[in-house]
Amino acid sequence: MFVTVPLLDLKAQYTPLRQQLLDAVTRVCDSQRYIGGPEVDGLERELCETLHYPHAIGVSSGTDAVLAALMALDIGPGDEVITPTYSFFATAGCVMRAGAKPVLVDVEPDTFNIDTKAAIAAITPRTKAIIPVHLFGQAAEMAPIMEAADQRGIPVIEDAAQAIGCCYQGKVIGTIGSIGCFSFFPSKNLGAFGDAGFVTSTDAALAKKLKLIRTHGMEPKYYHHLVGANFRIDALQAAVLRVKLPHLAEWTAGRQRNAARYRALFKDAGLSDVTLPVQAPNRTHIYNQFVIRAPKRDQLRAHLDAQQIGTEIYYPVPFHLQDCFKDLGYKRGAFPVAEAQANDSLALPIYPELTEAQQAAVVNAIRTFYRG
Repeated sequence: MFVTVPLLDLKAQYTPLRQQLLDAVTRVCDSQRYIGGPEVDGLERELCETLHYPHAIGVSSGTDAVLAALMALDIGPGDEVITPTYSFFATAGCVMRAGAKPVLVDVEPDTFNIDTKAAIAAITPRTKAIIPVHLFGQAAEMAPIMEAADQRGIPVIEDAAQAIGCCYQGKVIGTIGSIGCFSFFPSKNLGAFGDAGFVTSTDAALAKKLKLIRTHGMEPKYYHHLVGANFRIDALQAAVLRVKLPHLAEWTAGRQRNAARYRALFKDAGLSDVTLPVQAPNRTHIYNQFVIRAPKRDQLRAHLDAQQIGTEIYYPVPFHLQDCFKDLGYKRGAFPVAEAQANDSLALPIYPELTEAQQAAVVNAIRTFYRG
């Protein structure tokens, strides 16, 4: 029987929660309080209670979370910020928007996360922050980065846009560095009805500054203590997220279950052609994405597309090869691991409502591509 498998099926998540979500939206509409207020306060409180953050500040997107973090640390022209070259654009893009220089480094071949040795080697007197990215739902190797950063007094900004609820050595991601940055983009494990995000910090003074930054540095109204921006999360998005937050643990468990099922299916199929995601020791993996590395990736993707199996390439062009970063002076071949990953990585469907039959169809289609 022919089975269609979308990369992501948001309707499968929405349908059982439809009435609760509509009630939440109606509640905000009836209140006519769209900026700040009890919905935002409630979401921030519940994030702290559920995920054990000392402080959580809702913002307008995961991108704005990174930019707000850089602003809170007073990073600007003349400063350098170390980031991996393989990530979503916002990681390095926000550094440029802040007026600083992204210093790019390669990534690990197995986890896709920042190469910690390369990051530490890239530190100079101008380094004002390091941004490790917890890519695809698994923490970067934080211990050596934190040791090197602490020795030099360099703040660490955790780009945790894809890693809500993830842990490293028993610590919740977002509480290890100076600031944690998260996204509620609809495709995330906890997704809004559009753009939204939040920042965390274990430092109360830094958390207060981040709260000021999201509202033009204003407290009280029309009295500005610093130059911030409009990084506010909408009350409508906060209300939607409050409905979804209690389900986050079960949705993450569903993704983890599906990842385990993929491993079993690939093993049963005898498919050694592709490399499956690696879960590193002392870390949880929440599988925001299930990314394989596949020979003849583009041909495989076309084969899967023809069978109505959704895939995505995260990410086809590393930062150092993007036109907008050409003035940084990096050349092709500078970061061979990232370039190889850009050429052979492919994300398969992993959303929690994915059925066993759909996963079997994915693996079978991959098997027929490589084995005929």
